[in-house]
Amino acid sequence: MGFDRLIKRIQETGNPSVVGLDPKLDYVPSFIKEKHFKENGMTLRAAANAIREFNFALIDALYDMVPAVKPQAAYYEMYGYEGVRVLTETIAYAKSKNMFVITDGKRNDIGATMEAYATAHLGCVSVGTETLEPFGADALTVNGYLGTDGIRPLLRICAEKDKGIFVLVKTSNPSSGELQDRKIGEDTVYDVMGDMCETWGADQIGEFGYSAVGAVVGATYPEQLRELRVRLPHTFFLVPGYGAQGGGAAGVAAAFDQNGLGAIVNSSRGIMCAYQKEMDCPEADFAGAARREAIRMREDLCSHIK
Repeated sequence: MGFDRLIKRIQETGNPSVVGLDPKLDYVPSFIKEKHFKENGMTLRAAANAIREFNFALIDALYDMVPAVKPQAAYYEMYGYEGVRVLTETIAYAKSKNMFVITDGKRNDIGATMEAYATAHLGCVSVGTETLEPFGADALTVNGYLGTDGIRPLLRICAEKDKGIFVLVKTSNPSSGELQDRKIGEDTVYDVMGDMCETWGADQIGEFGYSAVGAVVGATYPEQLRELRVRLPHTFFLVPGYGAQGGGAAGVAAAFDQNGLGAIVNSSRGIMCAYQKEMDCPEADFAGAARREAIRMREDLCSHIK
């Protein structure tokens, strides 16, 4: 239930990391872009197809040693309907390689609208006599600041479809404290939101002790990570901010429990764009550079985790 499938993939690969597939066209090697511009002109279709080829090559290079990918929906939506098509194809391709897929959409609404978001990203729709998965991700990031009305529709689908959600609790951006660090009585706003995650997930606890309701807690705030790990014993953490945003493995280690479980750490640009930083790396070896950086990240994390 919940994140059991993800935890098992982490154990199988020995790797508590997730690769964020957040591809701007600038990140795609020029030889791929030129190929698709030649085929379709400088169009949204060409841009989306170039991103598709880039994503698929990264997945091919990583699927055996990285348990999960996290496509950020905005990077696909910026290329219109062609980009959304590629988001769908990327999710399907990653799942065909046995990767756990977290769609980073940060969706937030109530009632029927939130049900529609939940159905689109995690559930199924009926079309005549057919039942179809629109996107088919395994988990979705959500904003819980509309309260239980915005989370309840997701809980039903999580239970029915063996899916999970990650609720924004303490985010990695510098200004997160403007709201999240404010006090409600003796507790911070992020403490209150974390406690709500524990409550929302209480009826869906899996075999490893974690529920279907996870929390986004940034690597850039290691003290808060440590506090929240103790406070939220049944809440699995998605940890952004490693690498490019300045979070290090030593601080990230606080997100994990005594068994070395309880969290997965994200890197996006650090892995996708590794070929741009690696000395003398030819563009054609972009996927090899991504794999080498993913191995380095795995070793870095595991050297600090029990």
